[in-house]
Amino acid sequence: MSAASRNIELKARDPDPAGTLDRALALAARDAGEIRQRDTYFAGAHGRLKLREQEPGDDELIQYHREQAAEARTSEYRRLPVPDAGALREVLDAAHGTLVVVDKRRRLLLWENVRIHLDEVETLGSFVELEAVAEQGSDLSEEHSKVERLREQLGIAAANLVASSYSDLLLDAPETLLRAAEAAMRNAHAPYSQFPVGAALRASGGGIYTGANVENAAYPQGQCAEASAIGALVAAGARTITSVAVVAEREDICPPCGGCRQRLSEFAGPDTPVHLGRPGGPRQTLALRELLPYAFDLDPPKT
Repeated sequence: MSAASRNIELKARDPDPAGTLDRALALAARDAGEIRQRDTYFAGAHGRLKLREQEPGDDELIQYHREQAAEARTSEYRRLPVPDAGALREVLDAAHGTLVVVDKRRRLLLWENVRIHLDEVETLGSFVELEAVAEQGSDLSEEHSKVERLREQLGIAAANLVASSYSDLLLDAPETLLRAAEAAMRNAHAPYSQFPVGAALRASGGGIYTGANVENAAYPQGQCAEASAIGALVAAGARTITSVAVVAEREDICPPCGGCRQRLSEFAGPDTPVHLGRPGGPRQTLALRELLPYAFDLDPPKT
């Protein structure tokens, strides 16, 4: 395993990929050609873990941490060459489960120590990424400066900046979370109500945590699906919920009960989307503030 490396990254949607390419070439960036990449992300990792299969180029396993921010941010990563990506993918999927797969076509340009990625991502569209690779011991000021200079020269508008990774953008799709919630629902223990429910929560680190309702003969001792999922999320070390899905077997739209709305508000923000419905069927998405306008808070805003 290589020593941890760092870079400064910036990602944005690109409404004019041809224009961005022309501007990059005008800055004397070297065109390194096109790469087809398939990134498979796995669950249960410390940070994020992905297997990158690419052509041309060597396949590699990459573990990384990156801040969530719509601006230039630091990424710390480790890379390991992989001789048999297919076999490793099967082993990691069996051990941890696959979170999501990102397929993209990448045009790579090199400007000094900055990699310019012009990406076409399947189902997501066109993006531009800037990655300034840092030397060991760098205070990152030079890397930040180069990324900001390139951002200005390439005409990357603030409105197009993206805080999330491609994997997060795909995981935030309602269908992905609803499928995870439905799978959890099938394991519900609901012999008394005959009302199975499943919940899926995506954490800021990219992981998806699920839970089902667990009933008890002593009725108050039962637990809602949302509470079960929150327990799994906290046990894994996560603390921030970025999106929620709830699926019930006997209702097309099944909102969380009042208690679970408050439980969710402990880890989610007022604008966190809550997807209600079922995969491929009826659905409704509400912000948590719509479900719980006056969440209890020990530090309420001053009026």
